[in-house]
Amino acid sequence: MKKIENKNKRKLRNRKRLKKFNKNKLRVSVSKSLNNLSAQIIDDSNNKTLVSVSSIEKEIKDKKVKKMEKSTLIGELLAKRAKEKKISEVYFDRGSYKYHGRVKTFADTLRKNGLKF
Repeated sequence: MKKIENKNKRKLRNRKRLKKFNKNKLRVSVSKSLNNLSAQIIDDSNNKTLVSVSSIEKEIKDKKVKKMEKSTLIGELLAKRAKEKKISEVYFDRGSYKYHGRVKTFADTLRKNGLKF
């Protein structure tokens, strides 16, 4: 139980610090499990999810790729969907995860494909 509490504290502490400086921007939230990664762009002022993508979706699941390659595919797909909705400026909420490995690869791919944060 202590481990879960610490994880939630870390997530809320990180989100609180980010919201302080990024009041009028949209948030890119990342969640990951052992095998999958999902992300969404959220408008906190209206409490709506504008764009979402997950490695469980059929077009990504059909490709037999490793976890790191999945994160780049998800980053490219989210950036493409965001461009269709005319979203260019966001801030990156890594949640309780370290900015390392799949999360870092995902963020770098978003930057390469045109999202600014």
